[in-house]
Amino acid sequence: MTYAIGDIHGCLEELIILIQKLRLEKKDELIFIGDYIDRGPDPKGVVDFLIKIRSYYKCIFIRGNHEQMLLDYIMNDYKGSDWLLNGYESTMESYGNAIENVPAGHIDFFNETKMYYKKNDFVFVHAGVRPNIRLEKQKMEDLLWIRSEFLNSENPLFNKKVVFGHTPFLNPFMTEYKIGIDTGCVFRGKLTAFRTDDYEIFQS
Repeated sequence: MTYAIGDIHGCLEELIILIQKLRLEKKDELIFIGDYIDRGPDPKGVVDFLIKIRSYYKCIFIRGNHEQMLLDYIMNDYKGSDWLLNGYESTMESYGNAIENVPAGHIDFFNETKMYYKKNDFVFVHAGVRPNIRLEKQKMEDLLWIRSEFLNSENPLFNKKVVFGHTPFLNPFMTEYKIGIDTGCVFRGKLTAFRTDDYEIFQS
């Protein structure tokens, strides 16, 4: 079975509950859709958990805009960036209020995340895609940040089903070619998993 899991944003307790509900087998595949850090109570704990779980199951980690903002902040010698305006405080606190405390293994984890992942008729990406542009031609900024142009497009990627996060919905957003699984866990919503094999939804 293949499961896609929506934006976690530091919500470790809900992530553990959701994983337990999936009753995973060794052959199952987990695709995490990005935004592991920021805003929620335990970003460091979430990253520790994700690094550990990949030892037991096949895991694909998509990069979210929040991971990209952290990487940009480090690359810019800890100077001002969009990260400072987008919920970085909880991440800094979880690492002891010093960016230098982020373990090298966590930095490697962020750097190794994928911009997208393809499997069968599905494409997994953090924010979405710019409509009617081939996947390999997409700009990183759109994959991480796009909203309205993608959401307003009926069939944005040539009959592929795009599974995405980034834009929170009260309930999973499901159309023929778009499946949105950010259900606002960090905003008192639920953490959602979508099983591609039968379209079943699981929530924390």
